Amino acid sequence: MMQTAREKIRELRALHDDGLLSLQEFDRRKNAILDAEYAPPGGSVTAAPPPVRQGTELGLMSGQEIGPQNRRYRLERLIGMGGMGQVWQATDLATHAELGHSDMVALKILPPQLTQSATHAKLLIEEATQARKLAHENIVRVYEWAQDPATSSYFIIMEYLEGQDLDAYLAAQGPLPMEAVFRLLTPVGDALQYAWDKHKLVHRDIKPGNVFLTQRGEIKLLDFGIASRARSAGSSLGLQTPNAGTVGYRAPEAGTHQRQPAPRLDVYAVAVMIYQLLEGRMPFDDMRPADFHPSPPQGLNPAQWKVLQNGFAYAQERRPASVSELLAELRRADGPSEEELAAQARQAQDREQQRQSEQAAQAAAKAAQAEQARIAEMKRQALVAEQTARRQAEAQAAAVEKTKLDQQRRLLEAKQRAESEAAAQARKQALREQLQARRDADAKKARDEREEQQRKAAQLKAEAAYRAEQERHRKQQAERNAAELAVLMPTAGSPVADANGVLRDRFVDGTGVGPDLVLIPTGRFQMGSHEHEQAAAIKAGAQKNWLERETPQHWVGIEHSFAMGRFPVTVGQWRQFVRATGWESQSDTDWRAPGFAQNDEHPVVGVSWVDAQLYLRWLSEKTGQTYRLPSEAEWEYACRAGTKTAFSFGDTISTEQANYDGHYTYNGSPRGAYLQATNKAGAFQPNPWGLFDMHGNVWEWTQDVVHDNYVGAPVDGSAWEEGGDQVRRVLRGGSWLYNPRYLRSSVRNGFSAVLANDIVGFRVARKLV
Repeated sequence: MMQTAREKIRELRALHDDGLLSLQEFDRRKNAILDAEYAPPGGSVTAAPPPVRQGTELGLMSGQEIGPQNRRYRLERLIGMGGMGQVWQATDLATHAELGHSDMVALKILPPQLTQSATHAKLLIEEATQARKLAHENIVRVYEWAQDPATSSYFIIMEYLEGQDLDAYLAAQGPLPMEAVFRLLTPVGDALQYAWDKHKLVHRDIKPGNVFLTQRGEIKLLDFGIASRARSAGSSLGLQTPNAGTVGYRAPEAGTHQRQPAPRLDVYAVAVMIYQLLEGRMPFDDMRPADFHPSPPQGLNPAQWKVLQNGFAYAQERRPASVSELLAELRRADGPSEEELAAQARQAQDREQQRQSEQAAQAAAKAAQAEQARIAEMKRQALVAEQTARRQAEAQAAAVEKTKLDQQRRLLEAKQRAESEAAAQARKQALREQLQARRDADAKKARDEREEQQRKAAQLKAEAAYRAEQERHRKQQAERNAAELAVLMPTAGSPVADANGVLRDRFVDGTGVGPDLVLIPTGRFQMGSHEHEQAAAIKAGAQKNWLERETPQHWVGIEHSFAMGRFPVTVGQWRQFVRATGWESQSDTDWRAPGFAQNDEHPVVGVSWVDAQLYLRWLSEKTGQTYRLPSEAEWEYACRAGTKTAFSFGDTISTEQANYDGHYTYNGSPRGAYLQATNKAGAFQPNPWGLFDMHGNVWEWTQDVVHDNYVGAPVDGSAWEEGGDQVRRVLRGGSWLYNPRYLRSSVRNGFSAVLANDIVGFRVARKLV
């Protein structure tokens, strides 16, 4: 849709107000817009028109690709532009690092001058990381942040929405009734309450432009703290920007140095918005004095007006504690006006006078009724005397009649006794027959119970035999594994698997042991996914170009037995390596504090592929054995553990079996929990070969280079390191952040070998021969 001249001038004014456009440049552009809008049709032009500018203030244009090498986005169209940068609709081209959203996203691109300082850039990254944790239906979802090396601009990847903001809605609708204001702002209050209760976050830039109405009628809160953090950075750079909030909606205390922003900042802004929605204009500008009071808006009674004035009170302690409390007080104050109360008092007085008149009338009526009752009593006594004489005559006649009836009754009772005795004989006969039938039924029931007990005994015997056979098979498998280990490894000084088949290498210097290992036998399997599994994945939301990586499905033979880590490498094991080698991280993700709680039993994150190679080299030196990353084929072979289903435990999955985002389902599975963090090693049941957390928790590095599909892949289980994208390495298994379709045994992902984040770890493999 083409922008009107008014909308263009509004955007220029926002740039000027935020200090990104001088007054002279604002006047020049405004005059050019007005000249173009109101030029006479068909008139001659004395001067050549200015050249058409392609792109935007940041030099961006439709069709341009931005982002780092491993994560690219194609800009489709400019959605909005303001002092804090530009918002573009874009296509996510880096599907190898997909975060679970569709290929269409929204990019908020911040101007380079706001992030040219490393300190300010770090602040914005921290703010985006916090916004990423906000999982609420009324807050726009933030997926990730990135930096474009060409423009040095930082940008935030967000959920793409279709609709309009509250500014556009108000311009189209005009002033709104109070009920419509409640409908629009109640979800905003819920979102702000969630952010404060769960994460102690305050928005700090509430305004109509940051409240979005989707085409489906949803209310979404935008720019949660990011714009405010950008304003703070701009202020410290010398730009004329306030350090929190937008002109007109900013609370008086927002310009002071506060240790911790409080929810009353947002209460002030929402109170200003309520006035604007009701009246169609702002109550005052940003330079309001402390004693200035605007006129009341339409649609509010005096009690509600008092509540709203407290909402944008100059002193913050007068305001309600939260936006939800402000809206609740406005609803409670929605009572009758003073005129209505006076009318109600007059009506009550009229009713009281009417009641007194009715009581006087009732007293007079009662006196009349008493007189009538006295007359009626006299008549009644006369009637009683007459009735007494009549009853005496009737009693005499009744005595004669009674004698006659007694004779008839005795005859009737004799007849009834004879009939009752006959009926009793018939009931006794029927009862004898019922008792016999019951005995027959009890006998049959006893036979059935004996037969059921015999059947259950046989079943228990069969189950005991089955369990014994399973136990025998498990012992035989453990003996075969032990025998195979004895053949594959030298006997002198070699470790021996325990009763559970777990192998641990002792350090040569006696200072510790290596990770728990499980023997992976030789065998063949079909690598990749078949059409039925891909159809279920597409139904769950998977993209076709993602699934093409799993084709063609092909047979692979694992020609050599090897040992594989029972768990991913843990924080405690990585800490031992760091202390021994003095390794230091080059990543923005701190493995000690990745953003969620961990202890030594959790899988380590924040480790790149290159870092994992350093750990494997150190572990090989400490144990005298050859440790490495598993190849992609070895990983899928060990994950499947002889199964052909989507997961090692079947074609469905639940959060009782793996750690992932339980808000999503797969192939009819139920919704479940979302931990928003890793879990301890061994929290779920292992796969049939004794390997834990092969599905979910963290993505795991493999040795292979990323290829688009399996065309030309090795079929002997070795790592595929020729050709492909040499910058990236293959990841397997899914993570706690992803939805369940990414946890399938055949899913392939890829990531830069030199980068690390909070969803990627690794698992070791060990050469046996």
